[in-house]
Amino acid sequence: MLTQRTQTRRTSPGPPVRDSKVQSQSLIEIARPWPVGPVVLFKRNAPIYRENQSVTACYRVISGAVRTQKILADGRRQIAAFYLPGDTVGIEFGKHHLFSAEAIVETKIVALKYDSIDALRPDLRLEQEMLRLVGQELKRMHNHIMVLGKTAQECVASFLLDMVERSGHEGELLLLMPRQDIADYLGLSMETVSRAFTQLTDHSAIELATSKRVVIRHLDVLSQMND
Repeated sequence: MLTQRTQTRRTSPGPPVRDSKVQSQSLIEIARPWPVGPVVLFKRNAPIYRENQSVTACYRVISGAVRTQKILADGRRQIAAFYLPGDTVGIEFGKHHLFSAEAIVETKIVALKYDSIDALRPDLRLEQEMLRLVGQELKRMHNHIMVLGKTAQECVASFLLDMVERSGHEGELLLLMPRQDIADYLGLSMETVSRAFTQLTDHSAIELATSKRVVIRHLDVLSQMND
């Protein structure tokens, strides 16, 4: 659950802190006409909400990145989705969250509250926004299922294409999530994911500028692998 507590900035994971730099006018534009809470800053790996926690809001990512995840019975971690700036995490079809959500890096989040929605009904803009968010979540789930049936190289190619589409940057990607996160999202080992990145480099599809920065050399080659 989002907390609204002010504290000194730290580099280690810790509880979220309220961000006073975002002005109120910006909040209005973030999720009009949805009732919004304050912008909150989450440290790296800090939880935004927990699995089985009651749903009281969904959360718009302002900056940074978020992962949703579940720890399986055998101790393995399954990452369900990644959320980037502009995405909304926590859209549920029941009363409790099915996954936990964590900040991958230092991340700013604003809560879109459910408790005030009834007071706004009927509001066509609100209904349209809710339908849009549900549609995005269903599309994200569908794409994830389709990726899981592919080879390791195809999985990584599909993942990179998804990041290109969502970021709008065809030349270079900044991947905020570590390789282990990508592996747990694709259902692969980290070694297999690293090998797939190397194979895509050998095919001249990409170039690894750093461990986080991926230069897209030939988008058509990635697309062919995704077919």
